[in-house]
Amino acid sequence: MQYQFTVIIERDPESGWLVGSVAELPGCYTQAPTLAELEANMHEAILVYMETIAEQETPDPFPTFVGLQRLDVTI
Repeated sequence: MQYQFTVIIERDPESGWLVGSVAELPGCYTQAPTLAELEANMHEAILVYMETIAEQETPDPFPTFVGLQRLDVTI
């Protein structure tokens, strides 16, 4: 079965590395120095996460991702 996930990518200000987290999979994240390496690492992290969920026999393991929203805040 094929799934599609939303990956949020940020740059760590201290290391300069890219950090990716999967919006639909809480706790599923990885990092890498380049976008290509991050993509490969994300695939691996998602596979490990999915294997772990399958072992737990959770009926509906994926939260529903609603979206991202930018907010303007005046300070």
